[in-house]
Amino acid sequence: MVNFPAINPVSLGSPVTPLGQERYFPVRGWRIRYTVLLPQDPVAQQKPPLLLLHGFGASLNQWRDNLPVLAQHQPVYALDLLGFGGSQKAATLLNSDLWQAQVYDFWRQWIRRPMVLLGHSLGALVALDLAIAHPETLYRLVLLTLPAAREELLSGWLEKVARTMERLFSTPLLIRPVFYGVRRPGILRAALRSIYQRRDRVDEALVQQYVQPTRDRGAARTLCYLVRSRTEVQFTPATKPLVAQLQGPTLLLWGEADQVIPLSWGQQLAPLSPYVTLKPVPGGHCLFDEEPERFNQYLLAWLHES
Repeated sequence: MVNFPAINPVSLGSPVTPLGQERYFPVRGWRIRYTVLLPQDPVAQQKPPLLLLHGFGASLNQWRDNLPVLAQHQPVYALDLLGFGGSQKAATLLNSDLWQAQVYDFWRQWIRRPMVLLGHSLGALVALDLAIAHPETLYRLVLLTLPAAREELLSGWLEKVARTMERLFSTPLLIRPVFYGVRRPGILRAALRSIYQRRDRVDEALVQQYVQPTRDRGAARTLCYLVRSRTEVQFTPATKPLVAQLQGPTLLLWGEADQVIPLSWGQQLAPLSPYVTLKPVPGGHCLFDEEPERFNQYLLAWLHES
């Protein structure tokens, strides 16, 4: 398989700083962006690699204050899921199965040994899906908030009505005007400030991380596919049955002030498997970026104790 050359996808004057050695690799004809940071210490280089998966709408750049620190202790990789960040804006239905296959292909090409897999929000669900489908890829699993599938939030006729209504509003005639309005920096800044507990962390670099992918060719079209994909039953699997199947050490980190996916959901998930350790920590939905020093400390301490 051909490895695409190192890239710098950031335009001149942009506040977004490339992280590590950013490259592309092909998956089923689509280009996927990833980055790698290797420790200088030869002993640290032999430790299990760490692969990070971002959340919905985000990119590997959101690990801005995590990757350099974690890479001092072991090899670190991060990638952009198909349709997000610097990865190709594909004209296809997107779902957990496709993203999980993308991550598995990456593991087979570039890692090829048990890894620490860490995912945030949507990335956590993809990581969980991979852990059950391909347990041979894992050394440890770290989940930063774990979303529920639609059927776990709504049931029966309510779920069917909600799905039907979403399909009615998933037409490009409605989605495209919304896309061009929402991608404005001021709108994205306001949205991020409603999610972040620490508003000082919503700086220009963070806003640009979300703005830049919307300028990519096909971005509006991909959003239409993504909205449509969310109405499909197979968009994501049910979370609880997957958690119950876990067979290896799993850390479930949850922001105590998370207003996107409340801690109460995590408290329902943790008892489903004896392998899961739930640790509520100060912070909101993006706890790793709001309190990066504290998050890095929690993660490294757990890895060293395991």
